[in-house]
Amino acid sequence: MLRLFMTICALSALAACGGSRGYNPSGGYGGAAVLFATGPINSACLAAGRKQASRARCGCIQAVADRELSASEQRRGVRVFKDPHSLQEARQSDRSSDNAFWAAWKAYGNTAQTLCSAA
Repeated sequence: MLRLFMTICALSALAACGGSRGYNPSGGYGGAAVLFATGPINSACLAAGRKQASRARCGCIQAVADRELSASEQRRGVRVFKDPHSLQEARQSDRSSDNAFWAAWKAYGNTAQTLCSAA
């Protein structure tokens, strides 16, 4: 009985030493979280046919969009994938709604670049 108790204690102590690492689908066990989501930005990214577009990268930028952009900003962002020049027009516009979209999209782009560059 003492041997069973000691074995359980030893296994409990060993399990507690594992840290906070979890399963990482991109490569075994590791601490990095994998960002992925589906939605309008993901679909537009994949449909745009750009060389760097992959399922993982487009899913990552959708996950960042879900955190950083409102639903209406995401819908407008889909148009940016179809017509990149529309973003330049928003940047140069005098309308406050265009300026707000430009600021949100620029901040989103910087965050997506940082978080999704390895995807």
